[in-house]
Amino acid sequence: MGATKHNWTKDEILEIYNKPLMELLYQAATVHREQHDPNTVQVSTLLSIKTGGCSEDCGYCPQAARYHTNIEGNDLMSVQQVKAQALRAKDSGSSRVCMGAAWRNVKDGEEFDQVLEMVRTINKLDMEVCCTLGMLTENQAKRLAEAGLYAYNHNLDSSEEYYKEVISTRGFEDRLQTIDNVRKTNVTVCSGGIIGMGEKVEDRAGMLVALSTLNPQPESVPINALVAVEGTPLEDQEPVSIWEMVRMVATTRIVMPETQVRLSAGRTQMTQEGQAMCFFAGANSIFAGDKLLTTPNPDVNEDMKMFDLLGLNSQKPFTKKVQPQTVEATDSQYQDLGEKPKWSRPGHTIERNEAAKEKAKADK
Repeated sequence: MGATKHNWTKDEILEIYNKPLMELLYQAATVHREQHDPNTVQVSTLLSIKTGGCSEDCGYCPQAARYHTNIEGNDLMSVQQVKAQALRAKDSGSSRVCMGAAWRNVKDGEEFDQVLEMVRTINKLDMEVCCTLGMLTENQAKRLAEAGLYAYNHNLDSSEEYYKEVISTRGFEDRLQTIDNVRKTNVTVCSGGIIGMGEKVEDRAGMLVALSTLNPQPESVPINALVAVEGTPLEDQEPVSIWEMVRMVATTRIVMPETQVRLSAGRTQMTQEGQAMCFFAGANSIFAGDKLLTTPNPDVNEDMKMFDLLGLNSQKPFTKKVQPQTVEATDSQYQDLGEKPKWSRPGHTIERNEAAKEKAKADK
């Protein structure tokens, strides 16, 4: 078992990605068995605690306010609502709850204080807590860590080059800065991306270069297949094939051997056989429940039947890292600073995003 490599090049990753499939699978499965129990998969539940109305223009996202996607928005959930959902997830076999809010970035104030209380509440249920709330400052990251946050998700989405073809309202550097802010705490990093947005294989490799050259590498890397939603700029994208997903999972496993590779969005389009190949190639985490924020996901009972069929076990919470301690709000060392960071707004124009925005205006 060699040391983790942090200087992968795009050419090296492309060479891995393009290997004959059987050779690629064998290498990925070998690496997977060196670092992980091949019969254990983490089950997480993704909960949208605030849905819709986002100011960003991400071309894949039905929660962007500027597109017309028939997504039913909701204000921030209460702590008790979140606790009830977390208990339901725990009973169904999930070891982690991931809370997502459709925000551009975290803003100090009452709503963030409420999210911190959600983190405290779920951590006390002996479940891992993950949040995806947009960009955040170092002080905000420290407040989340103090509340008992286990992981923070902030996806790179694609390569730095192709990122500009999907999103114009924030910069790639802001993603890296947020990850760096999280790294100044004891919170683990969850960061991955989406394939099937019209990118080239070189962009997929570029995204893996950006992730694998982080030191340390992210503890968790979600690999999402685009779910094309009507009304978004990417509504006409053809679904990626299972072979592309298998290659992406296998390549991710090889270049980031210690990472938990998450088989995320797009599983409704995969057969059990296809998912089994992804598990063999190194995926060892899934999201359970009927929705991934707003897009469809396999039913948890169907997932448990698949686990039984494949002889897979659900990973216990805090297997990879000890449970964080929760500090109550009254004892907090870090306070609301009322920060107003100037996250970037590149401001370039993406024609398909503008077209979808104009179509939404016409449909209203």
